[in-house]
Amino acid sequence: MADTLRSTREVILRTEAWDQAASFYGSVLGLPVSYRSDHMIGFETGSFCLYVERGEPHPPVFEFLVDDLAAMRERLVAAGCTVAEEDASLPRCYIRDPYGFVFNLHIR
Repeated sequence: MADTLRSTREVILRTEAWDQAASFYGSVLGLPVSYRSDHMIGFETGSFCLYVERGEPHPPVFEFLVDDLAAMRERLVAAGCTVAEEDASLPRCYIRDPYGFVFNLHIR
């Protein structure tokens, strides 16, 4: 049986204007902080958790859980997806599908 994707409640937004974004989501929108580190802050929205990460900007990234990250990565690349970013130390594997949508694969 093939590994299936299951979404998490996490959405990641990366920006170089991290301090301003953290202030916007926390002060202007009034979202409560659910996570904080030197490079990332998480805000609870009710339906999902919005993580704002410090770094080179990219569009929002949704996350899917998988049992076998390597197998799913291979399956998706064979189907026309590309690896947008990968970091085994996190582990992080951002996949861009053939239609431009970017999502993270994370081990269940």
